[in-house]
Amino acid sequence: MDLVRMKELLSQYMPGHAMYMVRCDIADRYYRNQSDVLYGPKKEDEEGHPLRNADNRIPRNFHGLIVNQKAAYAFTTPPTFDIGSSKANAEILKSLGDEYRKECMELCVNAANTGVAWVHYWTNEFNEFEWAVIDSKQIVPVWNKSAKQKLIGALRVYTQIDETDGKNYTIYEYWNKEECQVYRRLQSDLNYDNLTDYAIFENPTTGELVSEYSHGMEEIPFIPFFNNNIKSSDLDNIKPLIDVYDKVFSGFINDLEDVQELIFVLSGYGGTDLNGFLQDLKKYKVIKMDSDEGAGVSTLNIEIPIEARNSVLDATRKAIFEQGQGFDPRPENFGNQSGEALKFMYSLLEMKTGLMETEFQLGFAKLVRAICNFKNIKCDNIVQTWTRTCIKNEQEQAAICKDSVGIISQKTILKNHPFVEDVEAELKQLKKENEEKTQNADIYQQMFTKKSSEDDDNVDDSAKDDDNSVGGTDEE
Repeated sequence: MDLVRMKELLSQYMPGHAMYMVRCDIADRYYRNQSDVLYGPKKEDEEGHPLRNADNRIPRNFHGLIVNQKAAYAFTTPPTFDIGSSKANAEILKSLGDEYRKECMELCVNAANTGVAWVHYWTNEFNEFEWAVIDSKQIVPVWNKSAKQKLIGALRVYTQIDETDGKNYTIYEYWNKEECQVYRRLQSDLNYDNLTDYAIFENPTTGELVSEYSHGMEEIPFIPFFNNNIKSSDLDNIKPLIDVYDKVFSGFINDLEDVQELIFVLSGYGGTDLNGFLQDLKKYKVIKMDSDEGAGVSTLNIEIPIEARNSVLDATRKAIFEQGQGFDPRPENFGNQSGEALKFMYSLLEMKTGLMETEFQLGFAKLVRAICNFKNIKCDNIVQTWTRTCIKNEQEQAAICKDSVGIISQKTILKNHPFVEDVEAELKQLKKENEEKTQNADIYQQMFTKKSSEDDDNVDDSAKDDDNSVGGTDEE
């Protein structure tokens, strides 16, 4: 892509991406428990004085809790892949790396906050396959106009400090199926006409720095992982409810703090100002009143509508978990419940995770195929196995597995047994133990046979001795 076309692309896509970045920043704030209640202005009168003394701002991290529930539920045990060859499966697992589970968690959190997470893969200096999760705010996708939406380009935007002049630059990387081209401009300069080529890649032949790089991956090395079928974030449905809860809860705490100070109602006070009234009250425990009839002091009590506020908070909390499709981790919701009751508690979370899994399966399939293409591994069909991690009635689960022996395969039983984490390792261990039992049984059988043979020989020898003894008596 030439410089002119790049300027046109930026002018077309960057305004919309700026609005998307604002939504992403809001979701990221709420995930980090920094909701809008922390940033609202103080209530003041016309003269600029605060209307109340207490100004507590207490956020509740419902969004972070619900997102972490989904991430832990879906990826504590990350998905596994089977392309029909144990050797190929081992190569895929090796390419995914030791951080595979962590990257899966990050994918889920990014998708929940921004609507889509992105994976970028490349070849390192040792000609090895590498991949990583990229900040969603950096990626501007370019889709085609066909019915089946296909990625035809990926624009990565990020900031960087140039070590030579110490200035901040905005870097633009445009990736297509063959190559990557890099441009930059000063971060303070908002005019795309000042965009220039940026040489950051080393030419393997000449050693010179160039602004173009042939990645050789046959596909655009960026893979989208959408959060759901409508590409929305998990905050969209619950943000208004979280804001209501934070306002009511913080206001309740402010009321409790403010009403601890007594409100005095003075009639016929003989002093000069209110400060003198408070000083006399603290120092002498008495105050001076005029002799007018009706002079006196009384206090005003303020009643806080606790029941009404509790009802609002409970209803809002319930709505947050219903709209957010999570489960409320209150202790009273648990107990000695059966497996079916526990499954019902996870029903909303399962629905939301199922929508995400459908989209993520497409992304993981592209990642596995990219690994196979890089390693020249034949890959026709990919079987993905997803495992949920949740609270279970292990005793009931173990009993079901025991009753299933002889009805379904041993591998399926082990896969669903609460004590088994690695099915393949457990199958190998069982095979090893069975071989040891068989070997021990063979040794025992051999020893028993040998002992029986020795006993028979002893019996034969004794019989011969008896015969000899009897024959000697006859001769006598």
